Amino acid sequence: MSEGPILQLKGITKTFPGVKSLDNVSMDVRQGEVLALMGENGAGKSTLMKVVCGVYFPDEGDIIYHGKKESWSGPLDARKKGISVIHQELKLATNLTVGENVLMGAEVPKNKFGLIKWDEVNTRAKDLLESIGSDLDPKLLVSSLSVAQQQIVEIARALSIQADIIIMDEPSATLSSKEIDKLFSLIELLKSKNVAIVYVSHRMEEIFKISDRCTVLRDGQYVGTVNTKDTDERELIKLMVGREVNVTKKKVAKQIDRRKETPVLAVNKLSDGKELIDGTLEVYSGEIVGVAGLVGSGRSELLQAIFGHTKAKAGTIKLNGEVIHNKDPRSAIQKGIALVPESRKDQSLFLDLGVGENISVIKIPTNTHFGFIKRKVIQQIEEDYKKKLNVKTPNLATKILNLSGGNQQKAIIARWLSIAPKVLLLDEPTRGVDVGAKAEIYEIIHQLAKEGFSVIVVSSELPEIMSLSDRAYVMHEGNVVGELTGDQINQEAIMTYATGGKIG
Repeated sequence: MSEGPILQLKGITKTFPGVKSLDNVSMDVRQGEVLALMGENGAGKSTLMKVVCGVYFPDEGDIIYHGKKESWSGPLDARKKGISVIHQELKLATNLTVGENVLMGAEVPKNKFGLIKWDEVNTRAKDLLESIGSDLDPKLLVSSLSVAQQQIVEIARALSIQADIIIMDEPSATLSSKEIDKLFSLIELLKSKNVAIVYVSHRMEEIFKISDRCTVLRDGQYVGTVNTKDTDERELIKLMVGREVNVTKKKVAKQIDRRKETPVLAVNKLSDGKELIDGTLEVYSGEIVGVAGLVGSGRSELLQAIFGHTKAKAGTIKLNGEVIHNKDPRSAIQKGIALVPESRKDQSLFLDLGVGENISVIKIPTNTHFGFIKRKVIQQIEEDYKKKLNVKTPNLATKILNLSGGNQQKAIIARWLSIAPKVLLLDEPTRGVDVGAKAEIYEIIHQLAKEGFSVIVVSSELPEIMSLSDRAYVMHEGNVVGELTGDQINQEAIMTYATGGKIG
């Protein structure tokens, strides 16, 4: 790894109306390294990367690239000079082929009549893909690829313009553990080719596995840079949030006497006839039950079947000992079952509405008089639950689109708590939220259990399952294959069950 920086940012400041997003930020990126860029949501990471890749122009400060002061005319200019971005939401033309996407933006071979030589395009794309260990067919449509394969296409496209710096924004957010391992192998290969990687992620486990250095931003300001091997999770969290935060505190497991207590929710051999084959679990009052498993194991499908989002083809659901039939989400809600789904923006938020409206939307039908909304009652509900869950927003009329992921998630949880559900189903409750918000959401979940709520948490993050759960179930290929309690809830046991193995 080269010692000299390939990129230096000096005193970068960027102000938007009423907000100073970046305040005198200085940092550097070296060839052949993985630099983790860290900070809470709103710390300025995205803005800084948009300055680096030419989306934004800095109000003050200098960009020094390859030892020369640069000023991009736009993203295409930065890309042509060797800076490429792989966004969390991939920016591929899905109606075009792999080869077309790989060479998009690069000079393509043409004949004397100006027509593209497609054979040469596909050959060049194939060579680039093979250089990073991929055997993808350049003639395949991108729409037919998995997310992991689409990321490979993005990386090959970056190499087509001989990128010196590749910025990866939450690249593992939608990948399985095996796909993440492949991504890390690919990153190591890029490092060996002297490519610099700026890696933006909230996942501590990944940061310590893949990065060489960590640069931390807080409230738009540079806090510091540390060598990854010389730091630990506690120090990084303190740098990010400015205080001690413990996100891995193990709760004292609730002791259940199954001979005397009736489970609040008991699910037996639930099946949707597709991805979910045998969903069997139970959760008691005041208990947090974790559901783990690899991507595609049927975790989300189990919650959706319980909630009535998908129709159960077989099996039973009992609520407080009585069989219920949730033909749709409305009937599940009426019985006291609530679901915070996996994708906030696609499945739960009304992005053009205010924070308050997103909290109170379910309470409105029961708070009307002759067809008119009882505005004072609704406003009080919104204010009460905003305070209870510490939803940070300028005011309740602020569009929820403008809140951080953590505060959006707290607003969704507030929505469901306003109807006092018997069972709260949480699917990936901390996906895409920063470490401070994650700690707050964990505290909310712990507090709900103390108040007697029954909570089921689906998560792909094993530390989350291990720290939150009184008991944990593990799924494999659509089946619940194991139940763990106490000290049994560990990474080795979970992964053994998740990969089809047996214990004992």
